Amino acid sequence: MSRIVWDKAGEKLYETGVDRGVLFLQDADGTYKNGVGWNGLTAVNQSPSGGDTNDLYADNIKYLSLRAAEDYGATIEAFTYPDEFMECDGSKEIAPGVYAGQQSRRPFGFSYRTLIGNDTEGDAHGYKLHLVYNATVSPSEKSYGTVNDSPDAINFSWEVSTTPVALPAPFKPTAHIEIDSTKADATKLTTLENLLYGTENAEPTLPDPATVISMMGSTGTTGTT
Repeated sequence: MSRIVWDKAGEKLYETGVDRGVLFLQDADGTYKNGVGWNGLTAVNQSPSGGDTNDLYADNIKYLSLRAAEDYGATIEAFTYPDEFMECDGSKEIAPGVYAGQQSRRPFGFSYRTLIGNDTEGDAHGYKLHLVYNATVSPSEKSYGTVNDSPDAINFSWEVSTTPVALPAPFKPTAHIEIDSTKADATKLTTLENLLYGTENAEPTLPDPATVISMMGSTGTTGTT
């Protein structure tokens, strides 16, 4: 046993940034292939919902609390988006460069990276890899304004809803997997990133959650929310 020491060198951690966004369109069989890079990401705001408690009373006391299931939601903000995302946003190409709106919205998968910093290495300390499954976006407002003496780019925004997918027992279904590079096995993480980002010989693909857990090995290196 040893006494707790606060704020030791190298342990003043923080999280920041968002980059390396990849869009994966969902095929009819539920798989995700041929990922494309998403440039211009400015924010991914995670907004889980649910998980509320329902208190039950008996014998004149609180008998127990039942907690509702949780949903993973998010808001993606960006200056631009891949052409492939237009189908996810309810647009369908009917001729080269011609798109019809109010069409069916295609589900997609999404990966992005956030940075972990500390007081000795700064933002280079590590990162978290986020994998999102079974996502759809709601119709969003796009506001166009005149060019003036204080020019600014439109920051597009989309609300994301998800449907959880199955995980091996004893885990509950999830739509979001998070991997911490400072704790995960580096070799296994590189193998996973080669799948996500592609190589000279393979197209980018998003493996399903069960495959990710199998690849990464010990559940102690992978968190799910």
